[in-house]
Amino acid sequence: MTAALDDLRGRIAACRLCADRFAATATAHAPRPVPWFGPAPRVLVCGQAPGLRVHKAGRPFLDPSGDRLRAWMGIGPETFYDLSRIAVLPMAFCFPGYDGAGADLPPPPLCAETWHRAVLAALGPVPLTLLIGGYAQRWHLGRAARPGVTATVAGWRAHAPQVFPLPHPSWRNTAWLNRNPWYEAELIPALRQRVAEVLA
Repeated sequence: MTAALDDLRGRIAACRLCADRFAATATAHAPRPVPWFGPAPRVLVCGQAPGLRVHKAGRPFLDPSGDRLRAWMGIGPETFYDLSRIAVLPMAFCFPGYDGAGADLPPPPLCAETWHRAVLAALGPVPLTLLIGGYAQRWHLGRAARPGVTATVAGWRAHAPQVFPLPHPSWRNTAWLNRNPWYEAELIPALRQRVAEVLA
């Protein structure tokens, strides 16, 4: 299984399917897929796509969003980047780029269509999956995802303890966190407890 995962990681890292798409963005960058998974992880983090900092560093969530996510989970970087414990499966393995106004472009659907099922099959059952943001929630939950991230996250008890839908940990969502105090008061303690259980 390790050899198969190594091969899959290598094929993802070499993927250039979106080269023309990225070249046409305001950032005009080349693909740099960031696959981050190993055999039998305990937690699967499913997010949107790497940002520019992750694109440059080649490591997922190596930014303030990652700091906030790890705080939500109640773990440090040494645990988060342990491939035997945590896997990261974004809806796109590459930074999608910015549009002309400097806004993040959405993850190209081609990435998930090409790689997601192969990665999930290779990983096998994972005790805990975190679905960060609307793209991941719609893909993984399908019809069980409610309209909008707020409604889906508010209905987290319907999916726990195997799955926790989360908002994106970006600083841009600080206002959302302030408007929804139940998130840190109710969901975060349950999330930290579950993370501790599956990593024990």
